[in-house]
Amino acid sequence: MKNFIHTIRKSTPFVILFFLGITNFSVAQHTKTVEEKKMKWFKEAKLGIFIHWGIYAVNGIDESWSFFNEYISHEDYIAQKENFSGSKYAPKVWAELIKKSGARYSVITSKHHDGFALWDTKYGNLNAVKHSAAQKDVLTPFVKALKKQKLKVGIYYSLPDWSYPDYTHFTRNKRRYAILEEPQRWEKFLTYYQGQLEELSKKYNPDLYWFDGDWEHSAEEWQAPKVRQMLLKKNPNVIINSRLKGYGDYATPEQGMPITKPKDKYWELCMTINDSWGFQKNDTNYKSIDQVIGIFTDVISNGGNLLLDIGPKADGKIPEEQVKILEELGQWTTKHKEAIFGTLAGVPHGHFYGPTTLSKDKTILYLFVKGNPGSEIVLRGLKNKINRIYVVGNGTKLKHKVVGKVYWSNYPGIKYITVPNYILDDKMTVLAVMLDGKVDLYREDGAVIESN
Repeated sequence: MKNFIHTIRKSTPFVILFFLGITNFSVAQHTKTVEEKKMKWFKEAKLGIFIHWGIYAVNGIDESWSFFNEYISHEDYIAQKENFSGSKYAPKVWAELIKKSGARYSVITSKHHDGFALWDTKYGNLNAVKHSAAQKDVLTPFVKALKKQKLKVGIYYSLPDWSYPDYTHFTRNKRRYAILEEPQRWEKFLTYYQGQLEELSKKYNPDLYWFDGDWEHSAEEWQAPKVRQMLLKKNPNVIINSRLKGYGDYATPEQGMPITKPKDKYWELCMTINDSWGFQKNDTNYKSIDQVIGIFTDVISNGGNLLLDIGPKADGKIPEEQVKILEELGQWTTKHKEAIFGTLAGVPHGHFYGPTTLSKDKTILYLFVKGNPGSEIVLRGLKNKINRIYVVGNGTKLKHKVVGKVYWSNYPGIKYITVPNYILDDKMTVLAVMLDGKVDLYREDGAVIESN
């Protein structure tokens, strides 16, 4: 008995470390499960619509940056509020259009870097209700309209406020103060911006926060951990983008489509429908519907979401060009929804020259065929037997043949799929390849014959 007790005492550090290891593993697994549950809708959504709407739409100039870069005086920039009318604003129509596009969520700029707030905030002195021609809260009815359409609600919020007198930065060449020199002014700003976030949290309880402008200060200065906890306390399932100085849930690349698949598990590409975030009358360089679909399919092929941005006019009307693109996008996404929503990232590039996705159980491989392939397409390195190939949204069965498969090698050969012209979609054709099990890919070098 003494020997047993002595053995236990000697091994106590090991026992403690062992149980600590088990505990840490359990906590990590629990955290991962909670995260996956929270992020489920976002991962499956694939498409969101971004809305940049503010006083910058009056003159059709760059949002906030116009005065920050000193292309226009701050006084002249803010004067646009006198013509921000919202007279043709129809939040119900906005939400219906977003739903029609196939999007599962929308993000709207509640306040950009210029400090102009779309809701009736009690903080500051620059909002649509008290300080614009609109004289009304234009955020609340849109949030309600989104929820009525069963769309997830995202709220964009700029951390910096270049118009607020107690914020550090004013223009590119002018700073109001340094935090170390006037900490009381920074505390005043923290109360202001965190107060606005509390309002947004209590009033709208959004599904997602889309922060911006975090580059001007550190996470400590923004009090990022505190802000994250505040928002999660109200809604433990709320999702936060990466621009809370690293205290977010997903990455947000901007404008440029990643060439290689991002390492982040969750990510979203935000991209304008033309070249501008907000409405600019002289920007007619709209992406074609084929280009939008091409970008979108590249994104989902790599496991991400596309947040496509539109910019309504100062009166609240969405430009016809933008409406047309969203409606055409909706026609295509509706037809091919099984290959889009709820799918997984596709197979690595090289197996198929185009975007791909996989069904949740990985037994159906979807191929997005751009243009006219000229009678056939090629699928490489697929070990699975193909049970059936059909055209998504059409149902037509297609034939295929295997070339280059030999008995002495594991190499599965090349699969050629016949694609007749009459089944082609005028925007992008999608094929469903039903496999005999979970997708299994050949990722080795070609073998050298040693016996025949």
